[in-house]
Amino acid sequence: MIILPRTILDNRQKNQAEFTAQLKTTLEKLGVKELPLQKGLSQASVALDDELQAIILSVEEEHPHINVRAGIFYTGVIAGCSCADDPMPVERVNEYCEIHIRIDAATGEASIRLSPG
Repeated sequence: MIILPRTILDNRQKNQAEFTAQLKTTLEKLGVKELPLQKGLSQASVALDDELQAIILSVEEEHPHINVRAGIFYTGVIAGCSCADDPMPVERVNEYCEIHIRIDAATGEASIRLSPG
């Protein structure tokens, strides 16, 4: 669970575009510890969090919560044994997953889970 800054929540009321832009920036600063990237892998075996890109797909008010669906573009690697004769080069693989974020509008507490699908 993460806690969003109050400024992001306050902007939600004033300017929806600013809210989504700030939320996007916040998501891109998170990593594999806060986002379910490892569970979202489809090709790689280890998720990396150094090149995250987020896109906000939808924002819905459901008092007292805000439900957000976001797409996350990131990379992963197929981990080999790291032996000298390992034929598998370590190459990055592009990955994508969608997440659901449920934000408590009063406190900013946000739970993040992988969207089904």
